[in-house]
Order: sequence, then C-alpha cells, then structure tokens
Amino acid sequence: MAIVWAIAIAKLLLHVYFNNRYGYFRDEFDYLACANHLAWGYVDQPPLIPFLVHWSRVILGDSLRAIRFIPALASSLLVVQTALIAREFGGRRFALLLGAIAAALAPQYLSNGSLLTTNCLEPNLWMGCAYFAILAVKRGDPRHWLWFGVVAGVGLEEKYTIALFGFAIVVSLLLTKERRAFAHKWIWLGGLAAFLIFLPNLLWNVHYHWPFLQLMHNIRAEHRDVVLPAGVYFLQQILLIGPLAAPIWLAGLAALLFSVRLRQYRFLGWSYVVCYGVLFVLHGKNYYLSPIYPVLLAAGAVAFEWVLDAPSRGWMKWAAAMLVIASGLHLAPITVPVLSPGHFIAYMNRLPFKLPVTEYSHQRAILPQWYADQFGWREIVNETAVAWNRIPPQERAGCGIFAQDYGQAGAIDFFGPRYGLPPALSGHQTYFLWGPRGYSGNCMIVLGDRPARLKQLFNSVEFVGVSPDNRYALERRISVFICRGSKFGTLAQIWPQLRKWR
Repeated sequence: MAIVWAIAIAKLLLHVYFNNRYGYFRDEFDYLACANHLAWGYVDQPPLIPFLVHWSRVILGDSLRAIRFIPALASSLLVVQTALIAREFGGRRFALLLGAIAAALAPQYLSNGSLLTTNCLEPNLWMGCAYFAILAVKRGDPRHWLWFGVVAGVGLEEKYTIALFGFAIVVSLLLTKERRAFAHKWIWLGGLAAFLIFLPNLLWNVHYHWPFLQLMHNIRAEHRDVVLPAGVYFLQQILLIGPLAAPIWLAGLAALLFSVRLRQYRFLGWSYVVCYGVLFVLHGKNYYLSPIYPVLLAAGAVAFEWVLDAPSRGWMKWAAAMLVIASGLHLAPITVPVLSPGHFIAYMNRLPFKLPVTEYSHQRAILPQWYADQFGWREIVNETAVAWNRIPPQERAGCGIFAQDYGQAGAIDFFGPRYGLPPALSGHQTYFLWGPRGYSGNCMIVLGDRPARLKQLFNSVEFVGVSPDNRYALERRISVFICRGSKFGTLAQIWPQLRKWR
C-alpha cells in the first residue's frame, strides 16, 4: 500500500502541475456561479459540488489549480480505493499495484482529475458503496449496509446517477445468494439513511416542479446527444479506461460472474451488466458508466495475479504492468493538457482512432469539447466590457447584462468584476431561477442574440462588436448589443418566456 499511496501522490502532483495549462472550462463557471448561491439544489445538479467549491474558494482561492484541487485529489484517492478493493478480493502485492496503475492512468479518470465537474467525485462515491457492500458480504456483518446507504445518500447529493448503481446492486443481490441481506434490518436502515440524506434535494426538486427531469426531457426532445450503436458504445468503453487496460476489467467482469473464488461477489458482476444495459437502452453518454470500472479493474488485477502467480511467469507480471503504463502515458495528452493546443492537434491527428463526440454541437470544434470549452471566455467578457463602457455612468445602475447560456453568464460573473461589470442575467438553467434581479429591461447589454429578434423587443438596438475569434474555442465570435426601450413591458413580465432548460 505504500507504493500505491506513492502512485496516488504522483498522480496528484501531475494534475496540480498541469491543471492551469489552458483556461476555465464552461461547466466550471456554472459551479462557481452556483457556489455563490448556495441552495439545496440546482436545475442541472444536486448541491454538493457547489457547496465544496464555495469552501474551496474560501480556503484555496479561485485560480485554476485551486478550483481543480478537489477533482485532482478525488481522482488520486480513487487509485487507493481500487487497491483496497483488490485487497478485499484477496489480492496481494501485484494485484494491488496493477489495479492502482490501471486506475491512475485510465483516460476517463485522468480527465476527472483535470476538470471540476460532477464526474470528479462520482467514481469515489460509487466505489465507497461497493467497498461497504464487499465488507458486508465478506465479513458477514450486515451493519456495513448502513454505511453503504450513507455513502449513497451523499452520492445523490453529488450526482443523481448513483441511483442507477444502487438500483443495480438491489437487482443483483436478488439474482444471487446474497439476497439474504434483505432479511436483516441494516440494509433497510441503509436505504432509509440514503433517503434522509437525499431528502433536502428531493424537496427542492418538488418545490421547483422537478427542473432536472424537465431538463433531461428537453435534451432528449431536441436529440442533442449522439446516440451510439452497440459496437461503438462498447468500443468507447474500452477507450475510456484505456485499450491495454481492457483485458484487466474484462477479466474482472468474467471473474466476478464466473469464478468460484469470487462467487460471493457475483452481485458486483451483475451490477455492471445491469448498469450497462440500462444506460445503453436509455442512450446514456459513454462516460456515464465509467464510475463502475474500478471494481472491475480490482477484480481483474486479482485474476491476473492468479494466472501469473507461477515463478516462471514472473516476468509476465511486469510486462503487463509496463504495457498498461506505456499505453496510459501515450494516451494521457487526450485528457491532461500536457501539450500546447497546436501540438495536441498534431498528436490527435496521428491517433489510430477518432476521439468520442457526445453531442452534435461539439463536432464543429477543432479540439475535443473538454478542451475547446476552455477557450474564448475572456474574449467574450472583454467585448462585453467594451459595451459596458459605452453606457453613461448615470444609466449603469439600471443596465443589465443578458447572456444566452451559463457559460457566457458565468464567465461574466467570474471575470467581470475586474471590469466593473455587474452579475449577469440568463434564462439558462439555474440562472433562470435567480430571476431578473430587479432590472427593468429598458437598458440591456445582450450577448449572442439575433438582431432581428432584438429589434422586435427593443426600440433601439446598437451593435457593439463581436468577440475576437479564438480558433480553439467552441463558442466563437459572440455578438454584443446595447438595447434600449423595451417593447415587452418589464423584464419580470417577459422572464417566464426566457427559460431555457436544455
């Protein structure tokens, strides 16, 4: 475990060093904005990440390295969690190290450590649940199911997808001999604990008429996400964890489903099958399944140790480990910004496969979306500041800034104070719930809208300019207008029509 901890610390240092290479990610502006409005829920997420970001900024500040320290730490601790699960499966030194290496260098987990998203803590929480489930079965102590429920409840306050893992565990227990867990009170108390921890967010959703479900419905109705056929979906699972790590997690899945040595953990193998089937049928994005793979990597590392345990095969152990390391390092630039954008494009064009695209709108970017959405925000704020400086000082108190999405609005909220800009308005997702903030609408700076539409809403529409083009950005050349004299009455009257939950 000392070596495992060393691997985790090295991974943490890698992220801390490279996490400021590009810029702030679109979704990070959303979390930063929500962190300034702490609540029990938001349109697109539960409250845990904004809560952690709020206190992280208080303690560490809001530099790129500071706001990405939580994901860097979580992704590094996942290495330790994978090794601990391998140890509970009966693994010894090699199994612990192989599982740790595979988890440390998996492209998806490297990505989780490089950006502040709701994905960053998700694998840790899924594996926390898996760990307590393993302990409950292995030690014959059903009290561990209570802690399973506690972690699941915290997970529901971080990202709702852990509900799928909980559902898969319940179904999988019923399919195996471990269904006897339901005869004890502790698994029911665990379910109650999860419900009570989740209850504040549940009540918030009820109060606001289930905005997250409305958001998901709207996304599906617009056919925004790329729907993958069965073969491509499976191949992308292999890419997420790493091509040369695929034999490890596939061996782990086979061992959990069929091995006599791991038969008491068979429910974990079935839980993967259930999660995979549900997400594929519902057209979930490829990375939605990624939090479950550490348990398969742990089981696969143990299975490799069984097969390679003979003294004559000792060299195969190190060959397997070195292949995983070499593959992981070769693919690391995909998700860790170790290269400049220009060098990354050249690197990307030499890869023997195309990088996954999860939404159709991402196809227009030169860089993959997780990089492209780190560029162009300062340019948008700079052009907005040009418009703000044209507003006479006596009009500024009543002049609002309206953005089309939380990326634009969040960038203005984050970078804008240094230009004297007020907080932005938007109808996009949670910004809609924060309302028009008392602005009348008679003077507005509007970003990214069509001139023809604006002329229907205002008596005067002045084109200020377009944000300077950043060739790497997903949002490029955003138009900025100064609009005066509303034709729609007050902003509060038209606000319900501005809601955009998609």
